[in-house]
Amino acid sequence: MAAASGKLHFRVDHDHKTKAADALAKIGLTTSEAFRLLFHRTVADQAFPLELKVPNQITRDAMAEADVIIASKKMRRLPRARV
Repeated sequence: MAAASGKLHFRVDHDHKTKAADALAKIGLTTSEAFRLLFHRTVADQAFPLELKVPNQITRDAMAEADVIIASKKMRRLPRARV
């Protein structure tokens, strides 16, 4: 006998919903399957299945630098590795 199921409703920006559905489709999942998987892992692990943390200063600096690079449409030159 199958377990009873329930519905879950939430609001999300339409653009994010579309982009997420496209990304999930590329890995063979529907949004419903992705949420079922998220809930299954949460129950199995008794934890949220993704690592969430506030970025440290080095990461925030790198993100700010990336924003500048994207805005300028230029790539920075990396130093050549010494052999």
